[in-house]
Amino acid sequence: MKLIGLDVGTKRIGVSKADSSTKIAVPDGFINVNGQEFAEIARLARMYNTSTFIVGLPRNNSGEETKQSAYVRNFARQLAMSIPNARIYFEDESLTSVEAEKRLKSRKKKYEKGEIDSESAAIILQDFLEHLASAGKITATAYTAKQAKAENDAEVKSDNNTEKKVVKKDMKKHKTGKVVGIVVGVIVLVLALAGTGAWFWYTNNLKAVVENANCESANDENATGDCAFSKFEVKDSETAAVIAKNLKDAGLIRSDLAFRIKAKLDGAVLKSGVYRLRPTMSVDEIIELMKKGTADTNVFNLTILPGETIADIKAKLKKYGYRDEDINSAFEKYYKNDVLAGLYDVNGNLSNSAQPRAVQLEGYIYGDTYQFYNGESVEKIIETTLNSLNEVVIGNNLTEKYAAKGLSLREGIILASIVQKEAKSDDMAGVAQVFLNRLRIGMSLGSDVTATYAADLDDPARTVLISNHDVLTHDSLYNTRVHTGLTPGPISNPGIAALLAVATPDESKSSMYFFLTGDDGKMYYSSTEAGHIQNIRDYCQKLCNAAL
Repeated sequence: MKLIGLDVGTKRIGVSKADSSTKIAVPDGFINVNGQEFAEIARLARMYNTSTFIVGLPRNNSGEETKQSAYVRNFARQLAMSIPNARIYFEDESLTSVEAEKRLKSRKKKYEKGEIDSESAAIILQDFLEHLASAGKITATAYTAKQAKAENDAEVKSDNNTEKKVVKKDMKKHKTGKVVGIVVGVIVLVLALAGTGAWFWYTNNLKAVVENANCESANDENATGDCAFSKFEVKDSETAAVIAKNLKDAGLIRSDLAFRIKAKLDGAVLKSGVYRLRPTMSVDEIIELMKKGTADTNVFNLTILPGETIADIKAKLKKYGYRDEDINSAFEKYYKNDVLAGLYDVNGNLSNSAQPRAVQLEGYIYGDTYQFYNGESVEKIIETTLNSLNEVVIGNNLTEKYAAKGLSLREGIILASIVQKEAKSDDMAGVAQVFLNRLRIGMSLGSDVTATYAADLDDPARTVLISNHDVLTHDSLYNTRVHTGLTPGPISNPGIAALLAVATPDESKSSMYFFLTGDDGKMYYSSTEAGHIQNIRDYCQKLCNAAL
C-alpha cells in the first residue's frame, strides 16, 4: 500500500511518500498554499497511484488540540471533498518540525524552510508506519469524502435551525427542568457508588505485582527474586489484548483487562521488540517502555535505506561492533537464494568476472528496518535482507514483468539500482523508460552515477580520479559513459519505487533518449542530443557542473 504524508501549514505543505511494504518514509518536497494545493496533491496521488493520506495533527504539550488542529481538520475536509476516494488518517505531529530541523542540521548542509516541512512530513509518515507495523493493521478510522460531506451538511443544517432550536429550548426548559433534575440526581448517585468500586479496582490493578521491593541497588546481571529481570517479547502482529494476556500469564501485571483499559486511554501504540521487565514495574512503566520501543539491550535495529551501497552498509555494521574481517568475509561468501538468480555460475563463481567479489551483493541488501540480537552473525543479517528482497520480487511479479521488457531478474535489479541513484521517485518511471530506449538501440546509458560508482570502486580516496573529466572518462565496465550495456552488477540498493519503475516504465517517454535534472529539481527530457544540450543551457547551470 502506497502512502502520502502531509505536514499541513498555512504557507506550505510538506510532502513525503512511502510504501507500507518497505516501512521507510522519505521526504518528497513541498507544496505552496496558493489556491492550487488540492489540485497539486491530487496530481501527486495520481502519479503515485494512491488515495491514502497521512496528515499530521498538531496538539499542545497537554495533548489537547489547538487552533492549528482545527485548521488541519478543515484542510482534511477540503482534501476529502477534492479527492472523492481519499482515505485520510491523522497522526500526532508534536514537535516534528523541531526534530526535522535537528535532522537537517546533523547532515551539515544548507537547507530551506520547505525542506523542514518535507522532513516533518516524513517523520509523521514514519511514525504512522511504525504504528502500523506494531499493530499489524491500520487501527484508526479513515476520514473520507462521505464524512466530510456529512460535516458540511450538518453545519448548514445547524446554521438554518439555530434560531428555531433556541426558541424551542426556552419553551421546554421551564417544564422539564424539575423532572430532569430529579432523574439526573438519581443517576449520579448510582454511578458514584458503582464508580467508586470500579475506580478502586482499576487503580489497584495498575500497581506493580510486587510492591515495596528494594531493587534500587540490584543491577541487570545479578538481580534475583522479585527484582530479577525477565525477557518479554512483543511480536509484530500482536494486539494489545494478546500482549496483556501474555504479561498476565508471565506474572508481570495483575490484570490484563486493566492493562488494556490503560493502554486504550493512553492511546498507546505498543511497539514490537524484546523487553526486560520485572514484577516490580507498574502498568504505567511497562506501557511507557513499549510506547518508546525501549527494547532489550541485547537487541539492535539496523536501518538500510534505498540508494545505499555495500560500503555504506558495511560502515553501519562496523558501528554496531562487527569486525572488518567478519564483515568482509560474510559479504564475499556464496549464498543460495532465488533472488540471486544470475549472480553465480554452476560452480558458485560470479557469472560476470568483471564484478569484484567484495560487492557481489550490491543491490540485494533490501532497504528496511530490521531487528537483530547483539552478536547475530553477519551471514544471518545478510540472509534476512535477501529474503526481504525475494518477498518483494515475488509479491510484485518482478521476474515476469522484467522478462516482458527483455530483462532477466538480475538485469532488472541492475537497471533499478541505476534508476535509484538518478531520479526522485516521481521521475523514476520516465528515467527507466529512457534507459530501456537506449538499451534497445545499443546506445550507451551515459549515466553519470555509474561513472561515480566506478571511480569509487577503483579509487575510493580519489587520489587519482580527481576532476569530473577523470571520472567520466575512467575506463571501467561500470562506467556507462564509456561502455555500452548494463554495468557488471548493481551500483546501489534499489527501493521498491525504482524496482517497480523498471517493471512498469513511463511509456509516454518511449521516444526520449536524454534526460537531466534541472537546477529547479525538475526532470527535463529530449529526444535528440541537440535538445538535450539546449536543456542544459536553459535549466542546468549548477547541477550539471557539480563535482562527481
